[in-house]
Order: sequence, then C-alpha cells, then structure tokens
Amino acid sequence: MTQTDRILNHMRNYGPITGRVAHDMYGIERLGARVWELKKAGFDIRSEMVEGVNRWGEKVHFKKYWLRKEVS
Repeated sequence: MTQTDRILNHMRNYGPITGRVAHDMYGIERLGARVWELKKAGFDIRSEMVEGVNRWGEKVHFKKYWLRKEVS
C-alpha cells in the first residue's frame, strides 16, 4: 500500500487527516505532497487551516484535509 493509498483510506474510513496524524499513524512526513498527488488523480480533497495548541501550550496553525466526494 502506498502513502497516497493510506491517506485516501484514512479519509474514507475516519474522515479528516492532519500532518500529525499522518506522521504518527502512517509515518508520512509530507502530507501536502501526497494530497497534491490525490488531487492530481481527480479526488476532490478540501482543506482548511485550523488552530490548536502545541505541547508547550503555544497557539499553532496547521492544515486539515478531507475527501469531499469520490471520483465517478
């Protein structure tokens, strides 16, 4: 299974994915690059910047990606 397969499978079965989840669950370092490949293949993937807190309590921003609809 490729990294793009893992990301697509995650979005289909669990919903949105972030860089942290991609790294921790699947060992994927460059989520944005893999998402670009999925978009290029025709998948309708949406994203938004979200705000969170890091382990030191500092405000951070990161992208969250989700699959909008399947390719027909």
